[in-house]
Amino acid sequence: MKTSARRSALATAALGAAAALVLGLGAPATAVTTAEPRAATAAAAAASAPLANLAHLDFLLDEATPPAGVEGHTTYRLAEEPTLVLPWTYADARPGGTFERVGGGGIDPETGLWRQGAYNADDIARAAVVYLRHWTQTGDDGSRTKAYELLRSIAYLQTTEGENAGNVVLWMQEDGTLTPSAEPVELPDPSDSGPSYWLARTIWALGEGYAAFHDEDPAFAAFLEERLDLAVDAIQRQVLVRYGEWTDSDGMRVPAWLIVNGADASAEAVLGLAARVRVEPADADARFALRALAEGIAAMGAGGPDSWPYGAVLPWAESRSMWHAWGSQMPAALAEASVVLDDPALAAPAVRDAAVFTPTLLTAGGPDNGWFPTPADRVQIAYGADSRVQSLLAVADATGSSGFEELAAMQAAWFFGANHAGAVMYDPATGIGYDGLQPNGDVNRNSGAESTIHALLTMLALDERPDVAARTLASTQIEEREGLRVVEAEAASSTTGTVITPTPWTGESLWSGGGLRLEAGQTAVFDIGGVGTVRAVEPVVWSAPGSPSTSTWTAAGGRLGELAEDAPPQGISPVPGVLLPRALDRAVAANRASVTVTVADGSLELDALLVRPAVSRLVLDGDVRVELLHAAATKPTTARVGGGSDTVIRVYDADGALVRETLRRGAGTVVLPAGGFAIATG
Repeated sequence: MKTSARRSALATAALGAAAALVLGLGAPATAVTTAEPRAATAAAAAASAPLANLAHLDFLLDEATPPAGVEGHTTYRLAEEPTLVLPWTYADARPGGTFERVGGGGIDPETGLWRQGAYNADDIARAAVVYLRHWTQTGDDGSRTKAYELLRSIAYLQTTEGENAGNVVLWMQEDGTLTPSAEPVELPDPSDSGPSYWLARTIWALGEGYAAFHDEDPAFAAFLEERLDLAVDAIQRQVLVRYGEWTDSDGMRVPAWLIVNGADASAEAVLGLAARVRVEPADADARFALRALAEGIAAMGAGGPDSWPYGAVLPWAESRSMWHAWGSQMPAALAEASVVLDDPALAAPAVRDAAVFTPTLLTAGGPDNGWFPTPADRVQIAYGADSRVQSLLAVADATGSSGFEELAAMQAAWFFGANHAGAVMYDPATGIGYDGLQPNGDVNRNSGAESTIHALLTMLALDERPDVAARTLASTQIEEREGLRVVEAEAASSTTGTVITPTPWTGESLWSGGGLRLEAGQTAVFDIGGVGTVRAVEPVVWSAPGSPSTSTWTAAGGRLGELAEDAPPQGISPVPGVLLPRALDRAVAANRASVTVTVADGSLELDALLVRPAVSRLVLDGDVRVELLHAAATKPTTARVGGGSDTVIRVYDADGALVRETLRRGAGTVVLPAGGFAIATG
C-alpha cells in the first residue's frame, strides 16, 4: 500500500477506477468473471487439511541480483550471497488457470523497465511475515529459508546512510536496480526521503523476523536487530519527535505523531515493535516507539453504538470522515501492545472496534474498501478481510472473550463464500487468493502478492486455531443480512429542493452519488423502508465554512431532532468543510416509513441518509447455522432469534464480555444489552 497516492487514489475510486488504484499495490481490477464455484465446495475440501497453502506465493517469488556498489544499499552476506529473493507485485490471470507475473506501472518503451518496478517493499515485507509465521507454526525448513531470503531483500531496500538512513526505497526492477522515483509520482519522492507505509511494514517484518531468528540464528538476528534499530531511529527523528503534540482535524482532536498521519500505517509498525519488545523488553527505544505509536492509534477511536463511526478506530488523522477495511489492523496493534506493555487501557479502543463496529460492518455487507463516510466503495479484497480477522483474533487473545473468536470465524468465512456473491476468494488446493470482489458480484481472478499474502495470513491464523477454522468452514453461505443501508438524498420521494452533482472526492471524504440542496423554507421527504422495525437515521451533511444551517427532522409529525450545521475548524484536514453523518435525538418508530426535513435557515446540503435497524442481523448457513444479532440502541433491546433446531445463544455486552449463554429449542426472542451482540449457533 503506497502512502503517497492513497488519498488521491480514493478520489479515483469515486470515479469508478480499478480497485488496484485505490489500494496502491493491489492488482488491477480487470479481467473479472462471475464467481464460481459456490463456497461450500472449497470449504468441504479443505476441512481435513491445513488451509495455508504457500504454492502460489512460492510461484510469485523470483530472484534478482543488484548491481555492485550501490551507495547506501547492502544486506546480510551480500558478497557471499549476491542474489535476492522477492515476490512479483502482480499475477494476471491467463487462460487455462495459469498466471503471468507482472510488475507495476507498465513497461516504459524507452528504457524497457517497469515504470514502477517488478518488486516492492510492501509485498517483500509482508511475504516475509507469511513465511516467518508458517515456519514458526509448522517447522517447515523451506519457509525458514524463504523468510531468511525475503528479510535479506527488504533490508537491501532500506537506506543505510545519509539523511534518509533507516527509510526504505519502495520499488526494485527485475534486474535488481532500484526505482527511488516511480511513475506515477508517489510521496515521499524519492520513496526513501521520509516516513512511509513501506517503512512501517519493514518494521513489521524486521520485528517478527528478529523474534523468530533470535534463538535459531543469533548472527542473523543481530543483523535484523541492527536494521530494526535503524528503522526505529528514522521513526524517532521524523515522527515521534512530535510525541505528545495534538492537533485538530475538522474539530476532532488527533495525535500529531502517527506515521504519515496514519493509524493504519502505524499499526503495522506496532506489530513488529511488539514482537521485538516481547523478546527484548529492555530495548528502551523500541519500547518507547511501541507505546507512543499505540497511544496515537488509540486516540483515533471514535463514535459508539448509536453514532458514526460506531466505535471504529479511524485510519487517517487528516479525515474524521473516512474508514477503510484494507490495512485496518489498528485493533490488532492495540491488542498486541496492551499485552506486551501490560497496559489494558490500550486495548479499550480495540475492544470497542471489535464489539461495536465489527458487527455493524458484518451486518452491513462485510469488509468494504471504504466508508467515506457512507459505504461508497464496496469493492472487497483479501487485505480488508484479513485485517478484520487479525484484529478480532488479537482482541480475543488480549481479552479472553470467545465472542471475538466467533466474530472472527464469521469474517474469515468471507474467503469461502460468505460474501455478497457467494464467491470463493481463496482456494486451499492451490493457495490462490483472488484480487477482489466487485459490488456487482464479479470476481477479479488475478492473484497478485498482496491478495495472496493476506489470504494466507488468515489461513495461518485459522490453522493455528482449529476450533475457529472449524466454525469458519461450517458456515459459508449467507442466508440473511439486514443492517446499515444508504438512502441517497437525491432520491427523495418528494422535495422542493435542488438536486446537485458535487465533485465526488472532497479531499478527505467521498459523496456517495449526487446530493440535495435545501434552502430556508424548503423540505424533502425520504422513504426509508423497513416498516415494522425501529430505525436510527443519520443524515450525512456537507458542512461548509460560512454556510450554517438549521433543519428540523420529523417522521409522521413526530419530532426526531434538530440539526444546527456549521463547519468546524479545518485543522490539518486537506480541505475546509466536512462531510459527516449527524445523529438525531430519536429513532424512527416501527410504524413509520418516511422521514421529512424542513430547513429553517441557511442552506443544507445532504449526501445521503444512513439508516440502521435497532437490531442488525447476519445469518450464515452451511453445515451449521450461525446468526449474529447486533443492537444499535442505547438501551436493552428484544430481538427474535433462532431457527427450527436446538440453538446455543451467547449474549455479549458492548465490551464483548459474555453476559449469558442459553440453549433454546426452536425460534424465540433474546434481550440484547445496549450496543451488545448475540451469536446463535444451531
